[in-house]
Amino acid sequence: MKLHVISSGIGLILAGFSGISSAEITWGNSANDEGAFSISGALRANYQDTDYGESASDQKIKFDAAILRLGYESPDWFGKVEYRCYQYDTFCDFSTLVYGYAGYHLNSTDHITVGVQPIPFGPGRFWDSSFYAGINNTMGLQDVSNLGANYHFELPSQTKVDLAYFAADGGNYHGESRDSARYSANMVKTSGPLQTDLEEQNMWLARIDQDLNFLSTDDLKISMGASYWYSEIENKNTSIEGSRNTWALFNRVNYKNLNIVITGGRQSINNKDTLSSQSSTFGSFDAEYNIANKGYFYTIDTSYVFKNVWDTLNITPYLVFSGYDKKENSFDDSQRNIVGMAWDYKNISLYTEYVMSKNDPFIGGTGNSLAQGDDSKTNKLLNLTVIYNF
Repeated sequence: MKLHVISSGIGLILAGFSGISSAEITWGNSANDEGAFSISGALRANYQDTDYGESASDQKIKFDAAILRLGYESPDWFGKVEYRCYQYDTFCDFSTLVYGYAGYHLNSTDHITVGVQPIPFGPGRFWDSSFYAGINNTMGLQDVSNLGANYHFELPSQTKVDLAYFAADGGNYHGESRDSARYSANMVKTSGPLQTDLEEQNMWLARIDQDLNFLSTDDLKISMGASYWYSEIENKNTSIEGSRNTWALFNRVNYKNLNIVITGGRQSINNKDTLSSQSSTFGSFDAEYNIANKGYFYTIDTSYVFKNVWDTLNITPYLVFSGYDKKENSFDDSQRNIVGMAWDYKNISLYTEYVMSKNDPFIGGTGNSLAQGDDSKTNKLLNLTVIYNF
């Protein structure tokens, strides 16, 4: 690894922290009936070094993505849109909608949202503290936005409930692949003879999230919850309808600045495919790959926030363990473990993390890594990402 490049990059980033402030633009007042419109975004650059594949000949900090966010908020109505433009080889060679939805406030806690929005599955949109995210992100279980409606309500017992119906996935946008130019990992249409050709639809999701007040104190907060996902799967090759039955349990523990989130569950996909009944083809970030239909998944996230270390600089070290234990005996299990640290100063964030993976299509693996597996070697990735939010 060329550590002199990494050190220089961090030095330049930290040196520029002190002169930057937030620049979000807002029109109107969210407390008035007319509401307030806002525009914001982010620019990202990163540096990566790997111990697999061919060594990069020009290791350097590179532009990664441009992000645009639009928002509206009033006493009754609200809405959000986010679109991202990535650079693999040239600027915007892959771009995609992340979410775009509108909602109505029923009261101070309850609301209804309609559009392409995060699904209520697991502890939240994100299951861990890292930038790269655990293996369950690549599996399409966390940080997924689909097209549908969600009803969120809260009970006096501090119980939060989501009931949702999604007619379809979040859609395919601009890229080189047939159907994988998308932010969320979804089942996709393919043309490969040994790959599935699936469309997931009519997704029903439910989540309950309960604060455990009898175990909580001023410093200690504990909650737990469960979520369930059922959907219909249209198999384009066989014209037979399959299904998905997936559930997840989660637990959060917060003690002062220490946070622990544990998520685990079971995935069960019946794709009704004659040639590939044990795995299904998914796509995200303009790439296709196969995922084992049945297995148990988990994510364990531990983080600690050191607040105001210098001026308003917060430093958050974190440790993430994630994996997919597949039911098929001939399939090798997948893992993605991350150790890292996030640096936040005003509207600048820097993620420094080391990723260690086995049978992972995005970390030195193949299109079958999340299904049969690959060579089961531990591949490693050093990832540094700087984000400027405006």
